[in-house]
Amino acid sequence: MTAITAGMVSELRGKTDAPMMECKKALVEAEGNMERAEEILRVKLGSKAGKASSRIAAEGVVVVYTNGTQGAMVEVNSETDFVAKNDDFLALANGCAKLVAEHNPVDVEALSALDLDGKTVEQTRADLIGKIGENMTIRRFVRFDSDNSLVSYLHGAKIGVVVSYKGDETAAKDVAMHIAAMKPVALSSADVPAKLIETERKVATEKAIESGKPADIAAKMVEGSVQKFLKEVSLFDQPFVKNDKETVAAMLKSKATEVAGFTMFIVGEGIEKKVDDFAAEVAAQVAAAQAGA
Repeated sequence: MTAITAGMVSELRGKTDAPMMECKKALVEAEGNMERAEEILRVKLGSKAGKASSRIAAEGVVVVYTNGTQGAMVEVNSETDFVAKNDDFLALANGCAKLVAEHNPVDVEALSALDLDGKTVEQTRADLIGKIGENMTIRRFVRFDSDNSLVSYLHGAKIGVVVSYKGDETAAKDVAMHIAAMKPVALSSADVPAKLIETERKVATEKAIESGKPADIAAKMVEGSVQKFLKEVSLFDQPFVKNDKETVAAMLKSKATEVAGFTMFIVGEGIEKKVDDFAAEVAAQVAAAQAGA
């Protein structure tokens, strides 16, 4: 029996990007023949994509594509941050953003059916899952197309902001950066979702009751808490991150700039992440390696 060395496994992994253990199994089955091992992996990768698709993908990237007043922002998820830096994964994400901007698909399913370099987006995604051995999903996107100009800000690849504006581009970019840092939920107090206000009012009421203050004072306490909350989560009312002596609204006015809207994506927001036991994972890999030896 041909001895399977670590160098052979590394070489096959470098050619295919397949998981280490899968590379070793393929080499064992191919009795050390590198070309045959590659063929075995190609056959197996299709089913691997199906298995990987059941795993949680809570890492990933936010990417933005803009072209004048038209653009798109897309979140594509992976299981690990390591894969989120893979060039093929990033190419998929950026390709999706451009397709959204140019073709205006109605949802992720429609986007997945579009052509990306000769294959559908879905086939490209499935092939990449098979190649890397890790699940990845196109989670969401938003398309922009209006009379306003667009600017974007990416904090690494984990937070993406697109701002629709008229006026000074530098001021708009500063606002995009401010949004990534301060995370407002609406442009103004009037735009804050009623559900959020209701929740804040409920909490403030419970605190006022616990304080034991007279009803009229308690009512004022509640209203004060709600108004404070509204200013904290409203973009225009927030102190500008580059100069907390003025609000964002005041800064924009001084630059003769109007912000019509913004959208912010945070990678993995709302996804329940699995916490792995690293020691157990390593032990499992060692056991699998010994079993295949």
